[in-house]
Parts: sequence; C-alpha cells; structure tokens
Amino acid sequence: MCGAHTDVPSVVRAPLPSPVPAGEHERCPVTDLLRRVGDKWSVLVIVLLGRGPRRFNGLHRGIEGISHRMLTRTLRSLEGDGLVRREVFPTVPPGVEYGLTSLGRSLLEPLSALADWAVEHEGEIAEARRAFGADA
Repeated sequence: MCGAHTDVPSVVRAPLPSPVPAGEHERCPVTDLLRRVGDKWSVLVIVLLGRGPRRFNGLHRGIEGISHRMLTRTLRSLEGDGLVRREVFPTVPPGVEYGLTSLGRSLLEPLSALADWAVEHEGEIAEARRAFGADA
C-alpha cells in the first residue's frame, strides 16, 4: 500500500497508523493514482483509448467540452505515468496516434469495477445526500 505497508495485499485490509502521517499519505501510490484518475478528464480518455487507439482529433471529437490544451495536458500526464503511448507516423504532416500501454490496459478492470459499483449504488448515494442535506 504505502511506505512501510507495501507488502499489504489489499488496501482494505491494510493496517493504518493512527493518526495517518501526512507525509505517508502524500507519498502513497494509492493517493497519487486517485489524484490522476480523479481529475476531470483522465478516466474518460483511458476508457476511450481502451476501445482502441485514436488520433488526437478523434479523441477531441469524442469528448465534448474538453479544450485542445486540456486534452494535450491530459495525454502528456497519462503518457508520463506510463498509461498511454504516443506513436508518431512518418507522414506529411506527421500522424500521431494514442493508445493504452499494457499498464494502461491493466487499469481498465479496476476502473470498470469502480464504475459498476457507482452505477449500482447511485440511487442509495443520491438518497443519502438528500437525507443529509435535509438534516443540515
């Protein structure tokens, strides 16, 4: 999991110190990954690339509301994390295609599990939020 807890097979079973040291939380690979997939666009880009490689403009057309600049930043971040590969083709002008690496493809299953859980419990979460708001 994190720091001294790297041998723990499941984050759910991981013993956590109390209080959790801020430095450990900041260095935690789980925290780092949740920051990445918790941003506005990364999961959507990963899911679209999970359906097959795409050129930049194809990705841009497939995501309503994302600017060219933000798509570029998202792709670069995902490439820097080793989740996306960028392939340049020797054409004039050069063609560029983006696809998932094997590491990126391995993220699709846990993302799918999280998405399935969210859809399954959407009503319960909405009801809890309504109830919480009514009591506030």
